Amino acid sequence: MPTKTKFELKMGSATREAFGHALVDLGRVNPAVCALDGDLSKSTMTAYFAKEFPERFFECGIAEANMIAIGAGLATVGKIPFASSFSAFAVNKGFEQLRVTVAYPNVNLKVVGTHSGISIGEDGPSQMSVEDLALACALPGFVVISPADEIAMGVLVKRSAEHVGPVFIRAGRVKVPIVYSTGQDFAIGKSIELIEGSDVTLIAHGLLVPEAIRAAETLDGAGVSARVIDMHTIKPLDMDAIARACRETGAIVVAEEHLFDGGLGARVAQAVSQTQPVPMEFVGLNGYAESGTPDQLLDKYGLRATNIVSAAQRVLARKR
Repeated sequence: MPTKTKFELKMGSATREAFGHALVDLGRVNPAVCALDGDLSKSTMTAYFAKEFPERFFECGIAEANMIAIGAGLATVGKIPFASSFSAFAVNKGFEQLRVTVAYPNVNLKVVGTHSGISIGEDGPSQMSVEDLALACALPGFVVISPADEIAMGVLVKRSAEHVGPVFIRAGRVKVPIVYSTGQDFAIGKSIELIEGSDVTLIAHGLLVPEAIRAAETLDGAGVSARVIDMHTIKPLDMDAIARACRETGAIVVAEEHLFDGGLGARVAQAVSQTQPVPMEFVGLNGYAESGTPDQLLDKYGLRATNIVSAAQRVLARKR
């Protein structure tokens, strides 16, 4: 059921910051939790863990593939390791080891990629991870998670530690609006319906969840009832929620800060084709971005509520 019908969306902290605090909380209650980083702990926020638990923190240097392999080794001896770096480095540079030392033996490693998407801003395309979800989802056995705000991140880090098996968690650099109230629970593979709606369903993850909420409010003013679903778990998908959206609204828009190819949109489309095909539209990226401020980039590349509204209008026209 929806948690709210009206959102104020006050600004909160970055999800990378929430990850850092959640990791410390885990470390305090579970001595098996440890952390690895690739010379970016002040940016990924594992520095908090390193300060409190120096004996359980492993600085691996600018050697992301080695970091993943070391993390896999720690997992095989009963530790619960969280290996962190920018998504572009952890996933792209570490992919062979993610495949061979983590996915194939199905070890209990948690990989956290921060600074995901184009909202990393001025650092430019070399550090903008827009393929991370596609690559992570391609790895058999991996759970893939993209929290929308600090509250979601805090809970989903804990759920990831409880889950036995490899997990990839996507985190962002910029501060994001708070979507959820303290005490909201999350379950891996179970999406959250934030707003009820009967005409069209807006499905989003991460940074695009508050944009989907704003889009739904704009559409409501135009007489369109838009359902909003936070698909925080990209893999495994909440197939039941998608099937209900197909039956009850008959049109879907997927919005994400990721390439169209291999992202949430592609995965939802696959699910829709297996349940009850309906018209779909997609808001996302079709290539690499330039360097700029986060706001400039999100505006230029069409990752705003106005773009979601336009996509909803297009899909509603096709539905009719």
